[in-house]
Amino acid sequence: MKTFKELKFKTHPMGLGVQAVETFDNQYGVSVVRTPYSYGGQKGRYELAVLDSSGAITYDTPITNDVLGYLTEDEVSHYMIEVQKLLTYTLF
Repeated sequence: MKTFKELKFKTHPMGLGVQAVETFDNQYGVSVVRTPYSYGGQKGRYELAVLDSSGAITYDTPITNDVLGYLTEDEVSHYMIEVQKLLTYTLF
């Protein structure tokens, strides 16, 4: 399972702070940011959003119905592992 240590942060597209985007084998992913405007960013904490297979933020998972803020590195790892455990369903 991938954890915080495997994230590759780049400058956030808005030019302030950093962002890492990771897609997992189950087609879900995460966006992890720390900016002056993210939840907890000014305190050195991270914000995590769950991404769907198209890379868009999804609010329809058992993990959360919003972004998760004020996270430590260990908490980011915990949620990354939970996202990797999500099952992907295909409608026929």
